[in-house]
Amino acid sequence: MLTTALARRLVDRLRETGLRVATAESCTGGLASSAITDIPGASDVFDRGFVTYSNAAKHELLDVPEAILLEHGAVSRKTARAMALGALAHSLADVTVAITGVAGPGGGTAEKPVGLVHFACARRHGGIVEIERRFGPLERAAIREASVRQALEMMLDALD
Repeated sequence: MLTTALARRLVDRLRETGLRVATAESCTGGLASSAITDIPGASDVFDRGFVTYSNAAKHELLDVPEAILLEHGAVSRKTARAMALGALAHSLADVTVAITGVAGPGGGTAEKPVGLVHFACARRHGGIVEIERRFGPLERAAIREASVRQALEMMLDALD
């Protein structure tokens, strides 16, 4: 499975660099953390995962400003960025990834359709990369799986 191979590459690369990661997940509900921790020895490189499905959890656990959530919504570039930075601030990780989107089948709007997912990957003492993906009206499981793959790829890219 592609996700397992990506997670294995990430864990191996993290071991090589001596760095640690953390995740901040909404629509994936911990699947990215699970993909990483499914790899034997991940405890050497995985610090923690935040599953912040509600806006309250995003604010309370990751310090996502209420103003961002009110103005831009949970599914937005600004929220993903704030989640990634919040995960850095509340962990021992060197690299964090945030995932927030509409996995469906309901909940989509014309402005934020099912399949819209925002990602942010932040590096301590470094930059932040933001990506918007529109996976289309796939099944919920397919959107979540594609989101995990994107997140793992972003963390790998952050290590180069």
